[in-house]
Amino acid sequence: MSVDAAPLTGAAATTCRTFLDSLPDTLAGLEQRAVTPSDAPARAWGPEGMVLTCGAPQPPTFTDTAGCEVIRGVGWFFPSAEYADSGVDLLATAVGYEPRISLLVPASYRGDVSLEAFSDLADYVKPALKLVKRCR
Repeated sequence: MSVDAAPLTGAAATTCRTFLDSLPDTLAGLEQRAVTPSDAPARAWGPEGMVLTCGAPQPPTFTDTAGCEVIRGVGWFFPSAEYADSGVDLLATAVGYEPRISLLVPASYRGDVSLEAFSDLADYVKPALKLVKRCR
């Protein structure tokens, strides 16, 4: 699966590599699949490609007053237009962590599969990434 992720350097690259290497082969019942380029700071699962990116940019619609959904202790920002329309892909971002991570959830995985993925990821995010600001 081809991913578009900016290359990382320094501490962010080291932290992301360690974090990504810790992620499970199966997430929410979906098998991990290869990403290209192979050194991209990303992992993907399932035929539709649920893609996690480490070192993700801040979402353009995120503001200091934006709310987050907290799932098992990890705050995720969901763009309101994507969140409201379950028929579109959803790009969720854990904005309170450094390096920041995002999870692209294809529309076909929204619902039980995505909730399980966010829940499962909490066990990997909290010990590996630095919480710099709690979401509201």
